[in-house]
Amino acid sequence: MFDNDSSTMAPSDSYGTGLSKSSAGLLAPRGRPSAVDLSERYFRYQIGHRYQIRRPLGSGGMATVYLAHDSAHCRDVAVKVLHPERACTLAADRFLREIQITANLRHPHILTLLDSGEFDDVLYYVMPFADGGSLRDALKVGGNSTVGETLAFVLQLASALQYAHEQGVVHRDIKPGNVLLKRGRPMLTDFGVAIAVGAASERRLTKSGYSPGTPAYMSPEQARGERDVDARADQYSLACVVFEMLAGEPPFTGTPQAVMSRHAKEQPPSVRILRPDVPQSFEHVLERALAKHREERFESTDSFARALLGCVRQPGRCGVSVPLAG
Repeated sequence: MFDNDSSTMAPSDSYGTGLSKSSAGLLAPRGRPSAVDLSERYFRYQIGHRYQIRRPLGSGGMATVYLAHDSAHCRDVAVKVLHPERACTLAADRFLREIQITANLRHPHILTLLDSGEFDDVLYYVMPFADGGSLRDALKVGGNSTVGETLAFVLQLASALQYAHEQGVVHRDIKPGNVLLKRGRPMLTDFGVAIAVGAASERRLTKSGYSPGTPAYMSPEQARGERDVDARADQYSLACVVFEMLAGEPPFTGTPQAVMSRHAKEQPPSVRILRPDVPQSFEHVLERALAKHREERFESTDSFARALLGCVRQPGRCGVSVPLAG
């Protein structure tokens, strides 16, 4: 399966992926860490009194994630540390304030924020450890999903997004890498991170070549650089995830720049070309959620999910028993 998260421009990557070789070395705790190699030894030196680092879990363009033991509460956690070159483009106080949004979100399918902090201009935050990897990992290993499996997933994720939207929170970076699996249940992570990144100055974002969101799942309004992004952007991104779960790849592929342009200008291909077993009504609902203009999409993520559910005559036979929000 094509791994679109490899071309990510998003504020984070899942911690279910393999660690790159450049992130595995050790660095003596003196001075600031290098741009790429934020070491375990340096990290242990800085915050080891609270979080005892056990091993790296994964690394992406934005951050390195470690499995750690929270000595204060006797539990395993995931500690995500932003790479210094990314952290320097953000205002630390604004970043830490925005990701605290997650700490106030209480939903069974949202991975909450446990802690956050800063040391030597390096930003980090702490989440519960989800031992099942990510949806990205599951798609790589298991391939395409059935309509029933996809529907069961989207109902749970839509419920979490609907709840967040009702609290005035837009995720802005829905993708398989930000859906973690905990005891088989999908958990959305990194709420507030894209908001914090979006608050950085346009000059700095342009200079660093960094843009909030991930091209393969980015709504047309995000691809156009519009600032007034609302909940319908998350609906579009979720529809891209649904498309990939069924078809094996998101609606558009290619270089980040080409994909962003296609999101803004081209109509998505038919999912039924790759998956003829997908009900036509299901495809029509998906096409509406993938509309170029947000006014043409569903009024809410909950409405999108309910429309998908209505396309399956006997959801129980598909393994779908998850109630929608409200």
